[in-house]
Amino acid sequence: MDLLTTLVDKGLRREPPTRDEALAVLATSDDDLLDVVAAAGRVRRQWFGRRVKLNYLVNLKSGLCPEDCSYCSQRLGSKAEILKYTWLKPEEAAAAAGAGVAGGAKRVCLVASGRGPTERDVDRVSATIAAIKEENEGVEVCACLGLLSDGQAERLRRAGADAYNHNLNTSEATYQDICTTHDFSDRVSTVRQAQGAGLSACSGLIAGMGESDEDLVDVVFALRELDPDSVPVNFLIPFEGTPLAEEWNLTPQRALRILAMVRFVCPDVEVRLAGGREVHLRSMQPLALHLANSIFLGDYLTSEGQAGQADLDMIADAGFVVEGSDTVTLPEHRAGAAGAGCGGHDGGACAPCGEAAGEDAAPAGAQGPDRADAAPGDAAAAPASAPASVSAPASAPAPAGAPAGAPAGAARTGLVAVRRRGAGTDLPPNA
Repeated sequence: MDLLTTLVDKGLRREPPTRDEALAVLATSDDDLLDVVAAAGRVRRQWFGRRVKLNYLVNLKSGLCPEDCSYCSQRLGSKAEILKYTWLKPEEAAAAAGAGVAGGAKRVCLVASGRGPTERDVDRVSATIAAIKEENEGVEVCACLGLLSDGQAERLRRAGADAYNHNLNTSEATYQDICTTHDFSDRVSTVRQAQGAGLSACSGLIAGMGESDEDLVDVVFALRELDPDSVPVNFLIPFEGTPLAEEWNLTPQRALRILAMVRFVCPDVEVRLAGGREVHLRSMQPLALHLANSIFLGDYLTSEGQAGQADLDMIADAGFVVEGSDTVTLPEHRAGAAGAGCGGHDGGACAPCGEAAGEDAAPAGAQGPDRADAAPGDAAAAPASAPASVSAPASAPAPAGAPAGAPAGAARTGLVAVRRRGAGTDLPPNA
């Protein structure tokens, strides 16, 4: 049985691929790319139909972080010319969140730079959560405040937080190469604290920091073991003024293979197309919707994103629909145990432990604003099923970002733009 047929069969049973199979996905050729996307797309549609969840970021406090994460424009010693401001007031954050909700966002993600929150910071965020939920009935709120101390996750849960984000970012073996002020185990501990408090865990990775295929597979399998409900896949935005400013290692094709690998390893998890998609996927962003079932709307923390209306148009044109606030994102077997994976085993990783919904089931979510004409049919760019012609290659190709490659691999450094609007400014956001 060929590689893609095997991976689809496993994904429909919620069974993980082997490490070798995951590595083989990353090593497939550009000639096989659409077949890979189609295969992973079958798994995505099995668990999420054609729904796309919209999330909206509110940067509560920007810049001046004491941590030295090499990828981050807010890091200690960063010379990136980003917005810098202290805590937004609850009403300011609620106004920013409202713009995202009006644009179709179902979840608001509250983020603050820093190693971790003080007790006073938790008070501030609690007041902000209350203000947002008072004005936006049914909205989900996810907090992302860094490393948590004992009892803080429980306090956030009592304040009304639905989820907590803390990314693993890269493999444990290479974590010290990107950060020295905390370690991989600190991040794992925070995710587990959030889960233990009953918060839905959100934890993902950053691709394009110079890591190997093995590193990517390692971090994705570590995420599967943690079993978060949501896995954001970020692509490095190489900000000038950070240590990784020259790391242009991704092509659109490489980014799609990474997303496909994540989908195969985490078949029934919310896979979120996150920061850097505009920079690295560019005109191939619609193909990524066949792999990810969730995206961020509008701008990111310190960089500009695609305009919110352009996101909505892209979703509709690709044959997908915006997930409504009345629809549960996760499949039924996971939704009943949000914050603790599917709950069907002790190890944290989702094995085949239940029956799946029918493939390509009609999406239950409502469409976004002004998208009533968006058809959930087969107007997709990738074929609906994968042919049985791709097998694991004997060896991986040359690095995707090699300068000697075709024009498709050329870096587009001009696409990195610092956010100058929205939260912390007097200008409206682009949601």
